Amino acid sequence: MSEPQATLSKINLLNPEHPNKSTAVINGKSSGLLNWNDIAYPQMYDLYQTLLSNFWKAQEINMQDDIKQWDFLSEVEKDVFLRINTQLASLDSLQTPTMSQVMDYVTDSSFKAIFAVISQQEAVHNESYSYILSSLVPLREQNARFDQAKDDPIVQKRNQLILDSYEKFRSNPTPQHLFELAINSINLEGIYFYAGFAFFYNLARQQKMLKTSTMISYIQRDEMQHAYFISQFVRILLTENPELNTEKNIDYIYQTIDKAVQLEKQWANYILKEIDGIDLTEFESYVEYLANKRLRQLGLKNNYDRQENPMPWIHVFSDEMINETKSDFFEQKSRTYTKVSESNGFDEL
Repeated sequence: MSEPQATLSKINLLNPEHPNKSTAVINGKSSGLLNWNDIAYPQMYDLYQTLLSNFWKAQEINMQDDIKQWDFLSEVEKDVFLRINTQLASLDSLQTPTMSQVMDYVTDSSFKAIFAVISQQEAVHNESYSYILSSLVPLREQNARFDQAKDDPIVQKRNQLILDSYEKFRSNPTPQHLFELAINSINLEGIYFYAGFAFFYNLARQQKMLKTSTMISYIQRDEMQHAYFISQFVRILLTENPELNTEKNIDYIYQTIDKAVQLEKQWANYILKEIDGIDLTEFESYVEYLANKRLRQLGLKNNYDRQENPMPWIHVFSDEMINETKSDFFEQKSRTYTKVSESNGFDEL
C-alpha cells in the first residue's frame, strides 16, 4: 500500500460544533475542551497523573558534594563526563519543540495535554544538564563542549537519524510522517540515552558524583514514561488508521530501532572505551535488551536474543520506582498486536 499523503491540518483551538470527547487521535472531531472525566482513552489520565507526580527541578539537588569530587576525577573521566553531558543535552533540545509541534496536529485534547507535559519535562532535562555544567566548569568551557557536541561526526550521525524524521514531519505533516517521528522519538528516549546513563551510574557505584547520578535517575524515570506513552500513541495510531498498519511500517519499526541500536553501540564503543568498569560487549547486549523492551511496548516480538538484563548493577543506581506499571494503557482493539502480560511486561533495568 502506498504511503498516505494527506497532510494533517492544524487543529482549531475551539470547535463548538464537535463533541468534547474526541472521535480519533488524529483527523477526528473534538471541540477542543478537555474534560478528563470523559475522554476516549481513560487510561491516559493515569499516565498524565504519573507524569505530574514525577515533577522535579534541577535546583532541588545540591551539587556541593560533586563539586568537591570533580577535581579528583581522572582527566579521562572529566572529558567523557562533559562530552556525554552536552551530547545528552543536544538530544533533549530536539524534544521540546518537536513535542510542542505534534500537539498542533493531534485531535484528542487528552493527548495534547500529555504532549505538553512531556515537552515541559524535556525542557527541565535540558536545563538540568546545564545546571550540572554550571556547577563544575566555567561558561567558556561549557560553550566549547556544546560546540564539540555539534561538530562531532559520530554525534551528528546519531542525531541525523532522529532529525531526518522530525524535519520530514515539520515540512510535511502527514500521518505517515507522524508515525515515523513517533518511532524515532522512542529511539531517542528509549535507546539513545543509555550509554550516557551507564557512564554516570558507573561513577556512582564507585561513590563518585552521586548527586549527578541522582539527577540522571530522575531524567531516566521521565524518559521511560515518555517512551512508554509514545509506544501507546503508536499502537492507537495504527489501530485507528488501518492504512498505516502495514507490513512496510512494521518493518520500518524493526529496521529503525535496529539502526538506533547499532548507532548506540557505535557511540558507546567510541565514548566509553577508556572507562574502567563498563564491559562494552556487555553493554552492547544491554542495548539489545532495551530494544526488545521497546518492541514489546509496541506490541511486537523481540528482535534480539536478550531475555535478561546483562548489566543488573545499573538497577541499584536508578530509581527503584521507575515504571512499575505492568498493565497496558492501550485499549486492545487491533489483531496485529499482542497483549502485554507479566512475561513480556514493562519492567525496566
